[in-house]
Amino acid sequence: MSTSQHDAAEFCAGLVREFDFTRYASTLFVPPEQRRALLALYAFNVEIARVHEHIRQPLAGEIRLQWWTDMLAGQGQGYVEGSPVASELMRAIDAHALPVARLTRLIEAHQFDLYNDPMPDIDMLDAYALDTASALFDLGARIAGAAPDALAEVTRQAGIAETYLHVLTRLPFDASRQQLYVPLDLLAAQGSSADEVFAGRMTPALRAALDELSGLALSHFKLMYGPLMALPPGARRVFLPMAMARRTLERTLLPDFDPYKPQPDSRLRILWTLWRASRSRDFRG
Repeated sequence: MSTSQHDAAEFCAGLVREFDFTRYASTLFVPPEQRRALLALYAFNVEIARVHEHIRQPLAGEIRLQWWTDMLAGQGQGYVEGSPVASELMRAIDAHALPVARLTRLIEAHQFDLYNDPMPDIDMLDAYALDTASALFDLGARIAGAAPDALAEVTRQAGIAETYLHVLTRLPFDASRQQLYVPLDLLAAQGSSADEVFAGRMTPALRAALDELSGLALSHFKLMYGPLMALPPGARRVFLPMAMARRTLERTLLPDFDPYKPQPDSRLRILWTLWRASRSRDFRG
């Protein structure tokens, strides 16, 4: 690697290490060339997923997301060289034949984050998951050598389960921004509402709605294992973040789980959990 390439790769690694440590840690268990491409993909995801945290008006976020869309379409007007994440991502796309359309849909899905429209129903949340978390698993597994036609079911189940758990653990942060990812139909079915979520306190109705979401996450988690075991051993390493998701799921299923009282895992705990998972039958390469 040239100095500039090394700096770009290190920038991506630092970005993922800071904002998505679980996925950063998961790349420690894959070969170096795959790791570089995975970190480029995950850094891109960090950039896109955090756009809404840096804006006050949706238009500013739309402009930023459009820049990425244009870059992927080959209309970046030379800006790729000025963005270490963009340059590393383009390298990963070329090296591993990643489908640009999947990356573009990921960008489009995160347009939802720019506005305060509530998630209307569970079907829409599933669609959001398929274009975000599932896409990351799909693209990552391709980098690790999995055949694209073997990925649909495992990435669907893993992505939806991870997204449901993300909704639960990020609930206080999202609520503070008046953003609602807990589906309205799920809340209404239990007699809860967006106002209860934004109030920042647990009620029996809200508890029932969140318990239902945890139960749905468990169902998708269980459905992930069969197709996961059908993948090549090396590709299963890309799904190591699901080992941490399993810990999160266990926590959300406890009777006293309260998302308004976060219990974040330490980096040491994350590393230990992923190391143990990497030696298990489920994820061993």
